[in-house]
Parts: sequence; C-alpha cells; structure tokens
Amino acid sequence: MRPNKRAELIRKSLDLFYRNGFHATGMDLVAAETGVSKTSIYKHFRSKEELILAVLQLRDEDFRGWLFQRLEELADTPRGQLEALFDALGEWFEQPGFQGCMFIKASAEYQAGEDPINMQSAGHKRLLQEHFAGLAAKAGAQEPAALARQLMILKEGAIVLAAMNHSPAPAGDGRQAALALIDLAIR
Repeated sequence: MRPNKRAELIRKSLDLFYRNGFHATGMDLVAAETGVSKTSIYKHFRSKEELILAVLQLRDEDFRGWLFQRLEELADTPRGQLEALFDALGEWFEQPGFQGCMFIKASAEYQAGEDPINMQSAGHKRLLQEHFAGLAAKAGAQEPAALARQLMILKEGAIVLAAMNHSPAPAGDGRQAALALIDLAIR
C-alpha cells in the first residue's frame, strides 16, 4: 500500500471509529467502508489495535493543530487564548457529526492504564494540559500548572455534557467558570 493509501486508510478509519466506537467496529467493517482489503490492512498494521493507535495519532495531530490555531485566531494574548478556549470548543460542539471526544471514548473502551490505547489517549490530554500551562505561565498565572489542570477539568466536563445532551450549551457554562478561575489565577 502506498504511503498516501495508508494515510487515506487511517483517515477513513478515524471517521469510522469516531462514529461507531472501537470495539463495535470490526476489521470486516473497516475493510468494507474503506475499500481496502483486510490482507492489505494487515500488511501495514499487525492488529486492529495498531490501526487504532495510528488513528489516535492522526486525531491528536488534527485536533491540537486546529485548537491551537483557533485560539491564536480568536485572541492575540496568552490570557485571551485561555479565555477563548470555550469559544473554540463551542464551535466544535456545533459541528455536524459532533459525538464527543475520541480520546475519552478510547480510554473508556480500553481502560487498563498500561494499555497502549489508553496511554496514547492520556498522552493527548497531557499535551493539551501542557499547552494550557504554558499559556498560563506566559499570562502571569501564579500557579500555571494548577490553572491548566482546572481548565482541563472544565473542558473535559463540557465535552462530555455537550455529547450527552446534544447541545453546545456546556461551552458557555464552561467559559463562565473558566473566566472566574483565570481571574483568580492571573492578577
């Protein structure tokens, strides 16, 4: 399989796993939906779990790239970018096909802490938190790591509620709580 075909397989599999879940999506369905034979899939991925890891890597790169760029577009200061986090999330929540966070889903289906899929999902969240801590430090937060953890809690809760309630409203509620935390942390 050519590298661009491999990338196409990963991208199509991302959509399929996001829509249907990981355990519910068998390799027969992946082959049927992507148009790639199981033999070809297994030439590049020894297991379904390896394909899932590649899918999660792509989603991580796509999501972080989109989010960080969107924050920069919405605000030109580190504090402003932290404040804009829930505005960007609200845009995501309103996108057609929004079904929550792929990493939350993956860690729910692969719960063991030593599972590579769980570890990769946790790694995605850690990278986001580190980015927020960096913004908080640049903005002058007294405890940037603590503010980043608090914002992550709000962010993750907003994502879950938006998916469960099929509503973008948690972004606005999360924004109000985040503004209060930011005001306390950055003086």
